[in-house]
Amino acid sequence: MSKTAFLFPGQGAQHAGMGKQLAADFPAAKELYEKANDVLGFDLAQLCHEGPQEELDKTNISQPALYVSSFAALEKLKVESPETVGICSLAAGLSLGEYTALTFAGAISFEDGLRVVRKRGEAMQAASDQVESGMVSALLLDEDAVNDVAAKTNETGNRIWIANYLCPGNTVLSGDKAACETAARLIEEAGGRAIPLSVAGAFHTPIMESAVAELSEVLASIDIASPRIPVVSNVDAVPHSDPDEIRSLLVEQVQNPVLWEKSVRFLLGEGVEQFYEVGPGKVLKGLMRRIDRKTKCNVINDS
Repeated sequence: MSKTAFLFPGQGAQHAGMGKQLAADFPAAKELYEKANDVLGFDLAQLCHEGPQEELDKTNISQPALYVSSFAALEKLKVESPETVGICSLAAGLSLGEYTALTFAGAISFEDGLRVVRKRGEAMQAASDQVESGMVSALLLDEDAVNDVAAKTNETGNRIWIANYLCPGNTVLSGDKAACETAARLIEEAGGRAIPLSVAGAFHTPIMESAVAELSEVLASIDIASPRIPVVSNVDAVPHSDPDEIRSLLVEQVQNPVLWEKSVRFLLGEGVEQFYEVGPGKVLKGLMRRIDRKTKCNVINDS
């Protein structure tokens, strides 16, 4: 039997203006931004709707901004196609988006999720500030070739790891700034295309170790329930129902690679034939084309 899954975007999808039309058109979306302003103690709606982009790109701002803006898009879908929301039976989110997925699935309250992603963003920003680091996409290379690039880079004494397995021909490396520069050169020499990413630091690597204690503390302070629908974990690409296991995996996630391609393939294996990317941007739809071109992925955002 055909199934429907919702996918929620991660950091990098943020853009000035996101959610502005949603808040204007859907009262429930506007209320979400107002509630977020109260929880956070600053005007998140203003930053999302008007920018500036450089402020919105800060890790401690972009994470709660994307979390709330994804739920604003969900309010649009609830009004325009409530039956679609009702039949959604699985969910996944890219990195930060996993928190959105878990909240959608009833494992975490909206307010608690917002508090956690704010602290997560702050902790990851602080870890990034301690080490000059970054991320670089390796396009047009297979996994073996990217592993070779990483191995050769590490032989130079610099540190780099694979951070995101996104789709065939799109893998992200993450590490020290010098390592990213070396890796970019090696990617090009191997016939690939290197794209340095505009991020604060080396996410999903051991460089984020200092963020673990703060994230563990805030996750321990909130209630997590068993999700009402399966939510695929970024860490191992399968869903989990035990709240303690979910909490532990969310902590592991900041230092471990995101297994996005495997996560999507798990959903396909479960019989999902209809996907909805709910939130800013169209990144996940683009990745879906590379993973399984035959499967449709609808986009629910301001447009």
